[in-house]
Amino acid sequence: MTSTIELPIWLFVLIVLFAAVTLASHFLFPSVRWFFRRRMERVVARLNQRLERPIEPFKLARRYDMIQRLCYDPEVARAIAAHARKKGVPENVAFQQARRYAREIVPRFSATAYFGFATRVAKWLSLTLYRVRIGTHDEDAFTRIGRDATLVFVMNHRSNMDYVLVTWIAAERSALAYAVGEWARVWPLSALIRAMGAYFIRRRSPDDLYRRVLARYVGLATDGGVAQAVFPEGGLSLDGKLAQPRLGILKYIVEERSAEGRDVVFIPVALNYDRVFEDRVLIAASKRGKRRFPARISVVARFVLLQVRLWLTRRHRRHGQAAVSFGAPLSLRDFTARNGGATVETLGARLMQEIGAQVPVLPVPLVAHLLVQAGGPVTEQALVARAREVLDRLPPAHGITPDTDVALTVSSALEIMRRRGMLAETDGRIAPAAEASTLLAYYANSIAHLPPTTAG
Repeated sequence: MTSTIELPIWLFVLIVLFAAVTLASHFLFPSVRWFFRRRMERVVARLNQRLERPIEPFKLARRYDMIQRLCYDPEVARAIAAHARKKGVPENVAFQQARRYAREIVPRFSATAYFGFATRVAKWLSLTLYRVRIGTHDEDAFTRIGRDATLVFVMNHRSNMDYVLVTWIAAERSALAYAVGEWARVWPLSALIRAMGAYFIRRRSPDDLYRRVLARYVGLATDGGVAQAVFPEGGLSLDGKLAQPRLGILKYIVEERSAEGRDVVFIPVALNYDRVFEDRVLIAASKRGKRRFPARISVVARFVLLQVRLWLTRRHRRHGQAAVSFGAPLSLRDFTARNGGATVETLGARLMQEIGAQVPVLPVPLVAHLLVQAGGPVTEQALVARAREVLDRLPPAHGITPDTDVALTVSSALEIMRRRGMLAETDGRIAPAAEASTLLAYYANSIAHLPPTTAG
């Protein structure tokens, strides 16, 4: 018992490491997890006192527990059995595949990361890059929404800045859960996005088991009251126009929720920008006819570093306006009652119509539309006169301008467009630059669907 045993140093170090891991996993880690869990609960309690819609327990559930719940969901269990039969594999193999899908989808929400970091950075970035305007916003309509209803913000998709802008603006109401595509599954962006409560999706996946796991997660989140943000167009607009809705996530929200559960209230949200940073990339993708973008995280990093350098050298200029308008809330329960037998396609078309009706008319899209419509060189005075006619026909919510003076509105738009080489000017007359005609059309398309802008 007391005799000496000689061991190689490497074996002794290995034994010590195993002992340290065992001690940590059995004694230290549970205590540490309990400490951070209690801290998170206190943070959430303070947040819920100021949020209009408190963070629901579903969103705060441990990720491991949520994955287990999803894997053992009866619908997923049936999909696992069907997958096993189809692929000719044992059910335990199909179960492990479903677990991998669940781990891929389920987020790891952190209230501290969302409200302590993400929303502050989103606000700083939005106000640094743009003059932000809030358009239509019926506060009374929001207050009338039932406290137990699940909110779903349904938005047009102009830029990846949409996530940033809406996250900040909606931060006083609740934390939003986004469905995020494969583009964000890169380190370190993926960890931050998971902490913000977003869930990753594989677009156009042919795997029935994957789609069933995703559908049940969306259904459970909807029944759990998680506020969600959805882009029914399914991706960024390549030509600036509103696209026809793709009904994947919207279909899951409607069909996977419990019939006796919470009401779902859709909030149409319309966004527009004087400058979309991805505009040339999107136009190039449109010309190729393929929704593939060469931009990577390195491109984003270079852009951010450039903006920081310009800010430090006092040469930074904001890129015009960014604007958000909110439409009237639409209750799914009321919509179904008024439109007996209405399909998800009907609902999607109605929501896109509501979004389109709220799109803000900003200086650059307005002037781009007027130049495209003119069909030839025009003077700045003629643009001012035509802009005044258009704005007079629009409801007040659309005419979001940096100043009540329409001449200054047109002037600010022309200044932005000159900096970007979008204009050709000869003898005081303005026309689209030959190489920028597609770019002008891209911005003009964002408001071309509004009838008053095409009149006359």
